[in-house]
Amino acid sequence: MAAPLTRPAETPPPRPAPPTKRPARPARAAGGPGARRGQRRAVALFTVPFFALFTAVTVLPMLYAAWMSLFREESSGLGFGGTERVFAGFGNFTEALGNEAFLRSFGHIAFYCVLYIPAMVGGALVLALLVDSAMARARRFFQIAYFLPHAVPGLIASLIWLYLYTPGLSPIIDVLDAFGAHWNFFGQDEAIYSVVNISAWQWTGYNMIIFYAGLQAVPREVLEAATVDGSGALRTALQVKVPMIRPTVVLTLLFTCVGAIQLFDAPKLVQLRANTMGEDWSPTMFIYTAAFKGHDYGLAAASSLILALVAGLLSFVVTKLGNRWKAS
Repeated sequence: MAAPLTRPAETPPPRPAPPTKRPARPARAAGGPGARRGQRRAVALFTVPFFALFTAVTVLPMLYAAWMSLFREESSGLGFGGTERVFAGFGNFTEALGNEAFLRSFGHIAFYCVLYIPAMVGGALVLALLVDSAMARARRFFQIAYFLPHAVPGLIASLIWLYLYTPGLSPIIDVLDAFGAHWNFFGQDEAIYSVVNISAWQWTGYNMIIFYAGLQAVPREVLEAATVDGSGALRTALQVKVPMIRPTVVLTLLFTCVGAIQLFDAPKLVQLRANTMGEDWSPTMFIYTAAFKGHDYGLAAASSLILALVAGLLSFVVTKLGNRWKAS
């Protein structure tokens, strides 16, 4: 009898080989080249718009002013032959530096700074110390109240004070007359005090907010230690708080000096009533008069560059003196 047929055993299909694992990439170090490139891109992304705007509104106008300062317009034929632009070199700079009105305007601003900076910076610092004191109440209210004058545009503020300075319209003059005190806000010697008052009224509250923010950064434990040592409120303010916000004070002085040398709107409006001030009382008023009334754009451009140079030198001096004060 034949043997039964047997089915051959099925061989299992071969299993696919396990996929070979790729070697894991090493993690980027936090300070590796890739991270540094990303940081550079981020820095460029945020700084390029600033430098583009700075170039468009500051660098290019200064270069154009430098180009204009090298030329002057001369007329021919007793003024009937038109004008032509001729190369003057440094003639406009020489004319500006030899102009008594232009040099005298810097003297006016120097005297203005002697009156304005101590009054405004000192007043802002005193107000900030008072608001920051332990006995102060309703701090938010006083911060807003002191800051409101700065929210008023400078031109509008000057118009308001021009009204308050005008005899027959001003309630301030009526009150002074009632007490027998006579004061001419547009007098030859009094006009500069009127300008100082307008600027101080507008900027004291603004700088008070800056000083108050600096005082908030003073460590509370330092103030508590001064109180434990028996230091009174006045001594703590003068010997602890003020020295610890020296960088803020120096920065405020720097901005104030640069802004003071560019003073224009307040004296320009006061000059409408105080005729003794003249149209070239400040350097910016001299530049404005030379450009838009005298139509001497070369002289105006040269004067503006000289003013920019003086502002830069003044900033350098204030920064150096401030750094010495901070180091002491």
